[in-house]
Amino acid sequence: MEYDPKALYNEELFKRWRDARDSWDSQARKDLDFYLGNHFTSDESDELQSRNQADIPMDRISPAVEKLKSFMTARPPVFTAMPREDSDAKMAKVWQTMLGSIWEGSDGDSQVKQAIHDFSTVGIGYLYVYVDAEADMGRGDVRFVHINPFRVYVPPSSRDRWFGDADGIILSTILTGEQLVNLYPELGSTIDKETGEELDSILNDISTYSDEDFPNTQNKLSRDVYTPSETKDYDYYRENKYQVLERFYKKKVTFYRLIDNQTGAESILNEEEFLIISDERATDFERNLLSYEAFIQTRVAVIVSCGEIVLDEYTLNLKDYPIVAFPNNWTETPYPRSDVSRALPMQRLLNKLWSLALSHAQASAGLKLLVPVGSAINGLDQLERDWANPNAVIEVDSSQGEPHYPSPTPLAGEFYRLIQQCEFYIDFIFGIPEIMHGMADKAPETFKGTQQMIALGSERSKSKLRDVEHSIVKLGRVIYAMSKQQYTYRKYFRTAQPNNDLTEVTINMYDDVTQTIIDIQKDKNNIEQHDIRIVPGSTLPTSKYAELNVYLEAYQMGIVDKLEVLKKNPEIFDKEGVMRRTGEIEQLQAINAQLQQQLKELQGDLQTARRESVADRKRVEVQKFKSKLGNVAADAKADKRISANELTTKVRLESERLQNAIARQQDAMLGSMNGSPVPDDIETS
Repeated sequence: MEYDPKALYNEELFKRWRDARDSWDSQARKDLDFYLGNHFTSDESDELQSRNQADIPMDRISPAVEKLKSFMTARPPVFTAMPREDSDAKMAKVWQTMLGSIWEGSDGDSQVKQAIHDFSTVGIGYLYVYVDAEADMGRGDVRFVHINPFRVYVPPSSRDRWFGDADGIILSTILTGEQLVNLYPELGSTIDKETGEELDSILNDISTYSDEDFPNTQNKLSRDVYTPSETKDYDYYRENKYQVLERFYKKKVTFYRLIDNQTGAESILNEEEFLIISDERATDFERNLLSYEAFIQTRVAVIVSCGEIVLDEYTLNLKDYPIVAFPNNWTETPYPRSDVSRALPMQRLLNKLWSLALSHAQASAGLKLLVPVGSAINGLDQLERDWANPNAVIEVDSSQGEPHYPSPTPLAGEFYRLIQQCEFYIDFIFGIPEIMHGMADKAPETFKGTQQMIALGSERSKSKLRDVEHSIVKLGRVIYAMSKQQYTYRKYFRTAQPNNDLTEVTINMYDDVTQTIIDIQKDKNNIEQHDIRIVPGSTLPTSKYAELNVYLEAYQMGIVDKLEVLKKNPEIFDKEGVMRRTGEIEQLQAINAQLQQQLKELQGDLQTARRESVADRKRVEVQKFKSKLGNVAADAKADKRISANELTTKVRLESERLQNAIARQQDAMLGSMNGSPVPDDIETS
């Protein structure tokens, strides 16, 4: 088989860059061992045991790492897509939703947490942006994943913190023959189309690889924790393994700005697209309806090789490497240091102090008995056995002298203060104050005082978080550029908001509302149309109770409603159910208030009707009185025999009856208003 020079060049660069970072590999593996609890080498362990001291570490590093990880990954970042001009504002919102959807589809919280773990333990973490070709029923989706930092090789000449100036980046992957053929079927056995004979697999001509992209441990494995370097040989019947090298490098690519001279509209085309347009619309170019400008852009190219052959070669529509670094303590080289390496001297001192403390406790617990020579009646061997028995009766010859045991000398208080200082200093290196470990004795008496202490103590951690956020911004920009290359068809995206609402967008589809097309394909070659950022501080943790207090104060000022306060209460777990039931109660209360208002209006109408009824009754009685009085007058005229006295008496009697009737009607009206029944003898007509 003829060896491909590009594959050989990949091999050469890999060996050079691997050898250049050999010392970093050794230090990083030592740091990782300390995080895993393997603090002693075999020689150190043997020496401690020879002095009757325990080889048990007092691990302060792993809790500090875990606390730092929880602080930096408290919340997922909030991406924003800043438009270059006002006309891009709508598309910027679309991109914000797309980035959020890709984050969720990649399980972004978990992947970033792994990268920050490497950031803290070995000095650098990596995330890799790629296209999952099998996703979305074979159409593919942009995803990102954490990769082991020992698999990434960078030239030692790089000086940019995020390796933007690197001549290239190599990603190494160790695969079995079966895994390799599954990815590249052309490497397996094939059938000759003419003869029908089975041809040998190309794998037989590729060099195997016996190493692992993971340095060997230098410490004694005191815990049952193993890494790839310890487990690579566990399968004694394993297949041959092969190393796949993906080399990412930057090259110059020609693009064309196509200009419609009638409308002034512009579009960016790559070389292949420009050749097609030039052929299809040659007449428009001749008539000067179309014109173009050629310009150069930097893009990332990839050469994939295995042993001596090239497996694949292509160019990505990216100007930044798809392998995004998360460097910790930068050394102006590709070999940053971790927080663990800075804490190692103090952790070693803490282990020594702890071993001395354990040894002293052991010596103090096992009392030493001093007896005069010849005082042990049954011999010293029997005395040792009897001394270990708490119920033994021991005979001694007191004439030879009285037995006694010396009291152990207690350790000085400075010894324990030194242990506390070591613990404090390790936490100080990581930027984690003791109060953030949940130690109540370190907290102020007031809640606000505690919050202020946590805020002040986390300032150094926030500085590290700014570096992490910058890496996440780079990640978002790579996802943005790769999405432009990938999503050239109709695609639906959705993402969940903090309040559980869903934001949904569809790209490359006609929008009936705006009469426009959300077209990604149109600008797929313009990867700088939007500036991808994250909201500063969006990843920072927040105190649930402090946040609740802020919302309570806002509610008292009328800024937010009580439902928003309910959402922030950490003690209520079934928030959705409570909010639903609260909404139902408020609906019923509103309906009840409406019914009460209607009842009041009806009562007012009833009272008005009753008052009008009483007035009508008064008018009826007066009319009756007038009628009877008229009858009396008529009778008087008819009967001249009726005396004046008789007439006066009749008028008086009728007048009294009328007054009584009116009074009874008023009493009845007042009683009905109070709920009393109307007497039967009251006339209502």
